[in-house]
Amino acid sequence: MARKAFTVAAVTAVLALGTGAGQASAAEELIGYPGPDGVIWVPEVTGSSGFVSGGLSPSLDTYTTFACEGGGSMVVSFTLDEHPDRNPAPFTLDCPADAPARITIPLGTGLHGGFGAVVTTSTPTLRWAAVVVQPE
Repeated sequence: MARKAFTVAAVTAVLALGTGAGQASAAEELIGYPGPDGVIWVPEVTGSSGFVSGGLSPSLDTYTTFACEGGGSMVVSFTLDEHPDRNPAPFTLDCPADAPARITIPLGTGLHGGFGAVVTTSTPTLRWAAVVVQPE
């Protein structure tokens, strides 16, 4: 239960702190609600922003998925506070104007502590979403 409450608080913080947080558009969801396996869910942000969270369970595999749409690209830098040796390299995701693009990055097991992502978009109107899940 604490993990779900933390997730809601983290999503609220993302929307409050995001430099480009905007209203949800009339377009389809980029990434749906991840259910009970979700550690964090960022349903939609427009423009550059990011998120921070914690609460990873070291006994579960961890995956993060990013999606975007709107023409242009986004660069994602992802950090694991307690595991800097396992930080994925920054990557670029091309974002078509009319169909979502998606990428999933497996982070493996044994992770604990805080983590975060910084998303830099090539245009302030690009919309993106993210989830971090630990399937049980």
